[in-house]
Amino acid sequence: MHSRKDSLYANPLGEITAFKFDDSVVTVFPDMIQRSVPGYSAIISAIGMLAGRFSQDNSVCYDLGCSLGAATLAMRQQISAKHCRIVAVDNSESMVKRFMQSLTADADKPDVEIQCADIRHIDIERASVVVLNFTLQFVPVEDRHALLKKIYAGMLPGAVLILSEKLAFDDERQQALQIDMHHHFKKMQGYSDLEISQKRSALENVLLAESFAVHQQRLLMAGFNSVELWFQYFNFASMIALK
Repeated sequence: MHSRKDSLYANPLGEITAFKFDDSVVTVFPDMIQRSVPGYSAIISAIGMLAGRFSQDNSVCYDLGCSLGAATLAMRQQISAKHCRIVAVDNSESMVKRFMQSLTADADKPDVEIQCADIRHIDIERASVVVLNFTLQFVPVEDRHALLKKIYAGMLPGAVLILSEKLAFDDERQQALQIDMHHHFKKMQGYSDLEISQKRSALENVLLAESFAVHQQRLLMAGFNSVELWFQYFNFASMIALK
């Protein structure tokens, strides 16, 4: 998929509007995510491997907040279970439209159904794999528990939830350090101080990060009996929750 270089915040903006996944973001999204999220490619690759391990015959794998389908495509390459399909959902019409245009038919791979919908309002049924890859952080905090409970209820025994999130830290020094190191990472990817500052302002009150302890407790309360961190690179992490 062709992607332009992300320069959305390269010039001074008189008014910084709240970040949203519109056409301008979709056009540069692959470049933006690679240069903004440490370890993104490794996480996507591992999601594919985990889907290969946990997908079950006659089940559904969900990519909730699929954006342009990186996790969906990784899962599609690795799933060998029979009569297993993938449902990819995003509430951005721009994302869904671009993903649909890029998806190619492959009779040897699982079917992919792409939906433009709010993940809080869809049904989860016979799920063997559920992916929330940097998605829950954009869901209102008050809705996160209900969403995870719904996901758990729709999962098969032995199923897996892969939850990737930007983390917050309770310790002030750790929080300051992790944010500073993430900004250093972005500068090493070619972003300027202005771009980093303006992007951070745009995401304020849109991306609401929480600590691993909060995520773990919420997942346990939703019914999962095993929740562990499997990946962390500064303040970006991914966890596995087992049913």
